[in-house]
Amino acid sequence: MINTKGLDALHIVAFTHRNLPVSEIGKLHIGEENQQAHLSEFKSVMGLDELMFLSTCNRVEFAFVTTQKVDIPFLERFFHKLYPDFDEEQRAVFSLNGAVYHGLKAVEHQFYVASSVDSMVVGEREIITQVRGAFENARKMGLTGDFLRLMTRHTIETAKKVYTETCIAKRPVSVVSLAYKKLRDLNAALDSRILIVGAGVTNTNMGRFLRKHGFTNFHIFNRTLSKAEKLANDLNGKALPLADLNSFNKGFDIIISCTGSENHILTPEIYTQLLQGDTARKTVIDIAIPQDLSPEIIDAHHVTHISVEKLQKISNENLKVRSQEIKHVEKIISEALLEFQHLSQVRTVELAMREVPKKVKEIKAIAMNEVFKGELNDLDDASRQTLEKIVGYMEKKYMSVPMLMAKEILLKKPLK
Repeated sequence: MINTKGLDALHIVAFTHRNLPVSEIGKLHIGEENQQAHLSEFKSVMGLDELMFLSTCNRVEFAFVTTQKVDIPFLERFFHKLYPDFDEEQRAVFSLNGAVYHGLKAVEHQFYVASSVDSMVVGEREIITQVRGAFENARKMGLTGDFLRLMTRHTIETAKKVYTETCIAKRPVSVVSLAYKKLRDLNAALDSRILIVGAGVTNTNMGRFLRKHGFTNFHIFNRTLSKAEKLANDLNGKALPLADLNSFNKGFDIIISCTGSENHILTPEIYTQLLQGDTARKTVIDIAIPQDLSPEIIDAHHVTHISVEKLQKISNENLKVRSQEIKHVEKIISEALLEFQHLSQVRTVELAMREVPKKVKEIKAIAMNEVFKGELNDLDDASRQTLEKIVGYMEKKYMSVPMLMAKEILLKKPLK
């Protein structure tokens, strides 16, 4: 179905960290392998013209095109049809707590999302890839149409301009990227002997990040050996139980520690054992709260200690810089909205006028074959050919002139 209602038919329902806990948002996630079956039928049942589904680790959004009134009863039916296993209370939570955007406000929201201004971490560029991927998935499933295509294309162009012309993504703010930057500043060798203590989410991300940037020598210690083995497999390293830390004798250059222990994991005794008599300066990245490294070690040994407090301070400073860029981002988005409004109006006219050529051809056929059939039969070949040229010329003009006039009237531009 072709949407000729323009911006008025566009709606976005968004669930983010701003309106619901991440654990609740996760209940709305639909795996890519199940989206075709769920979303195609859902689009048909709800009578939507177009549909796009975006799901990230802390965001779920539905962008759709419909001339129906999008109110609480609509949303209740929306979540009942898409998530039939939800009970009445769950449906009420999502129906009442979603941030709903209509028309140009929906486009503006999409621009802010792709430009990462609406993200938990301002300036994280991954979201632009996620928005593009969401549209491509929906397109392949036959869920999208002309309007979402136009909006997504302009969204990506706007986000790229934001990342290119502002500093919103220039300074890292995540602990992992900041810790890596510190190692890079210290000129750590790619074959440095790295001990990873703890195999939780933070250390897993840190290890994979280091592996991606060329580091190769990893030993992973963890209380649950299976988790250490999983990370070791990803890093092509070796997994060991945490209890083996106090007997490890292969030396190290860098320790990355992040455990949930209430006591210091890296005690003076264990640290001395790990050194194996080596007196060279070592680097310890301690991302744990409370910290895993005993303060006595810092006083007694040559160690560069990178604590989570130091990293957080840098992160906060970088976030301030990024936040200062938001004014520049808002200006770019404001200009992009005006451009999109113009594009949308032009496209709406084009879609509405698609029937004109067909109608003109029908009128021509009736005139030539029915109304003036007798008169045409009385003409000689030369006269008939001349008449056909005149009618063909007029047919083309009747197709192009109304389209041009409609655009100029709608866009309030003078005829030239």
